[in-house]
Amino acid sequence: MGHVPHATPNPTSPTPTPPLKGRGSTTPERTCILSRTTAARDALVRLAVSPDGEVLPDVRAKAPGRGAWLGVDRAALEKALANGKLKGALSRAFKTGALTIPADLPERIETALRQALLDRLGLEARAGTLLTGSEKIEAACRKGEAVLLLHAADAGDDGNRKLDQAWRVGGQEGQGLVIPAGRAILSLALGRQNVVHIALIDRGAAARVGQALARWRAFIGPDSGLSAASAGQPDASAED
Repeated sequence: MGHVPHATPNPTSPTPTPPLKGRGSTTPERTCILSRTTAARDALVRLAVSPDGEVLPDVRAKAPGRGAWLGVDRAALEKALANGKLKGALSRAFKTGALTIPADLPERIETALRQALLDRLGLEARAGTLLTGSEKIEAACRKGEAVLLLHAADAGDDGNRKLDQAWRVGGQEGQGLVIPAGRAILSLALGRQNVVHIALIDRGAAARVGQALARWRAFIGPDSGLSAASAGQPDASAED
C-alpha cells in the first residue's frame, strides 16, 4: 500500500512531498488509519463525519468532532475502499459502524486538495506575494527574488526551460515545479489572463503554496495530470 514518504519538501524538487516530522518536533502529529504511519498533521488528509453519518474529506481540518487521518495515496485508498479495509479502519477511528462511505471519496479528496491549492494561490495573489507574466518572473528569478517557481501543466517546454535557467542564474537549484492544472484553471483561480507560470517572492507564501501543492501531488501521484506538459504546448500572449 502506498503511503506518503518521510521527506522534507524542497521547493526546487520536481516531486515535492509534504513535510513529515520526527519525534521531538513541536508540529502536531497524527497516525494514518490505513498505513499506521505517523506524520505531521499538515501532511495528512483529515476525514470527518457529517451529521447524517457520511464520511467526508476535511482537508482544512476545520470540521468539529472526531477526525480520522489518511496518509496514503489515491491508488492505495481506492484499494482499501474496494476490499473493505477502509470501512474497518474508519469504524475503529470513529468508534461506530454506522457510517456511509461515498464511492467517490477518493475523487472528493482529490478535488478538495486541488481546490485548497487554488484557493491558496488566489490568496497569495491578492496579498501581492505572487508574480505572473514571463518577463516579470524571469527578472525576479535572475535577481534571486523568486522563492518558488511553478509551471502550468500545459506550459510550453521552451518557456519552462527559459525560466528554469533564470531560476538557476539567480542562485537556485533544480527547476520549477509543474502544477497538475492547466493555464485556464490557474487563470480563473488568480483572476488573471493566461497564467502559465507563477513565482512566489515571499518565503512564507512559498511555504504555504508548496505545502498545498505537495499534499495534492502526494495524493494523486507526482506524474498525474501532467500529460499536457509533456506535449509542450507553446506559451501564448504577452500576459504570460
